[in-house]
Amino acid sequence: MTLAVAASKGLGMPNLPVAKVVGHPGVQSKEQLRKNTLEVTLQHVIDNLLKPPKGATMDNEPGARDIVAEGSFDEINDYFYRNELSDGLPIVPPTPQKIEQFLRFTDRKAEESLGNMLPDSRAATIWSIAVNGIMAGCRPEHMPVLVALVEAMVDHGYGVEHSGNTPGGETLIILNGDIIKQLDFNYTQGVMRDGFIANTSIGRFWRLYLRNVAGFLPHKNDKATFGNTWRVVVAENEDVMKKIGWQPTSTDFGFKAGDNTVMISRHTGGNHISSVSGATALEMMPYICDAVVRQYSWQLMFSTGQGLDTLRPQLLLSPLIAEAIAASGWSKRDFQQHLWEHARVPASQWERMQRDWTQKPLWDLKAAVAAGDIPKVYHESDDPDRLVPMVWRPEDFLTCVTGDPARNSIYVFAHNGVLGFPTCKQIKLPKNWEQLLAEVKR
Repeated sequence: MTLAVAASKGLGMPNLPVAKVVGHPGVQSKEQLRKNTLEVTLQHVIDNLLKPPKGATMDNEPGARDIVAEGSFDEINDYFYRNELSDGLPIVPPTPQKIEQFLRFTDRKAEESLGNMLPDSRAATIWSIAVNGIMAGCRPEHMPVLVALVEAMVDHGYGVEHSGNTPGGETLIILNGDIIKQLDFNYTQGVMRDGFIANTSIGRFWRLYLRNVAGFLPHKNDKATFGNTWRVVVAENEDVMKKIGWQPTSTDFGFKAGDNTVMISRHTGGNHISSVSGATALEMMPYICDAVVRQYSWQLMFSTGQGLDTLRPQLLLSPLIAEAIAASGWSKRDFQQHLWEHARVPASQWERMQRDWTQKPLWDLKAAVAAGDIPKVYHESDDPDRLVPMVWRPEDFLTCVTGDPARNSIYVFAHNGVLGFPTCKQIKLPKNWEQLLAEVKR
């Protein structure tokens, strides 16, 4: 029942009547499921149809500029923790004075809303962005990045309402543009490690904003089975990209190389692949292709079932690997093309994962091709051992170059499909950006 209430609230319908289902359908026999449905669920459905739902209200919601607490550093942190406004770590108290400092770094009005955030349908205002940025330990000059992140978060294509779903995936933030160096982001060794203010605090901001504005709270409407913690921001190594003639991640979304952008996508997990060795691209690629395939099982439904054509595997290549592949004369698109042609799964295994292991209603590749729902490449013959691609197009393999320049490694993320679809936004700098930046760097 708590899962159902959380789901209805996440879809913006907090007073939607729900009917009780006894136990988990996935671990019951058909006979037991039928018995529970007829004896329990059916009556709940009838009652819900005949009785009007209660009105939905939100209690104790403070005004945007209300002072909610005063006291010492410890007292403020205790208040924020007791009222579920922090992530369990100490926060920087968001005083009005600090908020005004952050607002200087955007040309937008404090009360402007970028959209309403599910599940709580709360307005994502510039003011609230500054508040949560301060709490996360961000600096005023980070404000343009924070605003762009929330613009991506409220974009319907990303699907923020799914942020509390079962797999407990976390959002990867990839940064491009001159702002990487202007704000001192780490983009080399340990790029996903905390310890760098910009990468770390902005990554933490993401989760705080999901909690405090969107409204995702653990043990309530954040129903992750295991969960994960927020990720630090990953900045791409654009110096290496220019050196090898590859285009940065931002260009995959229609922006120009050099544009300041943030790209977000949600992933259920990932794996570091060490010692990718070989003198040529062709010698390296079998290991890379195998590593990509091994990260995926039930997520393949986002290609051919639920959420058609929404699977976007994400790879991080260390500069050494990217340089070696480029030295073979390969472009970034050549790399993606090879992945598409060789990172494939036997059709029988694909269908078994969907049919037997995850009990998905859509799993028959032949029927889906015949209906025109998926590309013909998924059923070029009836051979059950034929290999089918993980995604519809080569460019669906998102590829970023970052990390230790002297290591031959890659990192593969398992994408959560439509429940966190890749979304990219441009970072808009204030008109007096250079002047403001000079002031804070004195």
